Amino acid sequence: MPCVGDWLNSPLSIVQGIFAQNAPNSDWEKKVTEYFKEKLKENNATNWVPSLNDVPVHYLKPNSLVKFRCMVQDMFDPEFYMGVYETVDPNTNARVLHFGKYRDVAECGPQQEIDLNSSQTVTSERQTFYCVPVPGESAWVKEISFLTGPVQARVSPSTSYTPSRHKRSYEEDEDMDLHPSKQKEQHMACKSCFSGSGGDIHGCVEPKRLETEASAGHHVISPNCSPPLDLNFPLPGEKGPACLVKIYESWESFKVNDVLEVFGVLSVDPVLSIVNSEERDSSSLDPMECMDTMEEQRVHSPPASLVPRIHVILAQKLQHINPLLPACLNEEESKTCEFVSNFMSELSPVRAELLGFLTHALLGDSLAAEYLILHLISTV
Repeated sequence: MPCVGDWLNSPLSIVQGIFAQNAPNSDWEKKVTEYFKEKLKENNATNWVPSLNDVPVHYLKPNSLVKFRCMVQDMFDPEFYMGVYETVDPNTNARVLHFGKYRDVAECGPQQEIDLNSSQTVTSERQTFYCVPVPGESAWVKEISFLTGPVQARVSPSTSYTPSRHKRSYEEDEDMDLHPSKQKEQHMACKSCFSGSGGDIHGCVEPKRLETEASAGHHVISPNCSPPLDLNFPLPGEKGPACLVKIYESWESFKVNDVLEVFGVLSVDPVLSIVNSEERDSSSLDPMECMDTMEEQRVHSPPASLVPRIHVILAQKLQHINPLLPACLNEEESKTCEFVSNFMSELSPVRAELLGFLTHALLGDSLAAEYLILHLISTV
């Protein structure tokens, strides 16, 4: 069993260390990728990375390393972000460089301010994919993936992360239902604590409660609220999270309907939901234009608790989703992997046996059996 170190629980601390040693040299980004690639090769370490396909989001520590087996359903326009930025302390004029990669929100200390005019600022570009669990994935595939995942993630929430919100008692929930004005007052108080000069977002517990309820499917629609967000799964009845997957390198190699497995930093920062809500509230557009803009923003920036973000460190296209087979079945791999080589040599007799079985099932129609095999192995 591999030792679960900081690279799994706190990958951003590893990135910070590499950045501090190599900045402002741009090679630090390549070294980050190489570091995690090597770590994931050690002793089947990929099996110890929690999967969003198997583990609910609230069981996972924010900013931890996760994986996600998914299909690219939509591609948004590229977005710009501060790849490197500088903060300054107004009292001491001390300056510190930070990296903005793998983050949704720029971070700085309590006495620091971001210097937007700094010559050290580097503007970078990333691509956002809207990804959903693989449509039509068989139940046995999900079961094997679940059983091979980390045991601690399957049985209990993360012990390294304790949410600041505690569940209300039933009486408190009932009181909130009977007094909706009280709920509105708490929501407005929370919103003001974020927008105020000394506000602390961790003290704002009501949006987290509302987002958690939304993610559990308990949508309460009021006349002044938008309808619940449609995750837009391609098949009805699909379960699992949709994610905004942010790709930093070689996104041109991916296209819609590609099936991927990504490893990256989980981001569920509630600040994203509050900022987007304030932008909508402060909009001065024409009502019709505002409605269109709100709908577009609603799709492109859904609540992070409902549609979490994954900042990808490593991504690979999947040739198949069969968990009983090696991920790569190409010829180069078969030369180095004895299992794959033996497996490929057995394909011809297995195909002949399958063809005979289907021909018998189709009343001796071998041509129909051939077409059925082609249909079964076809992909979009």
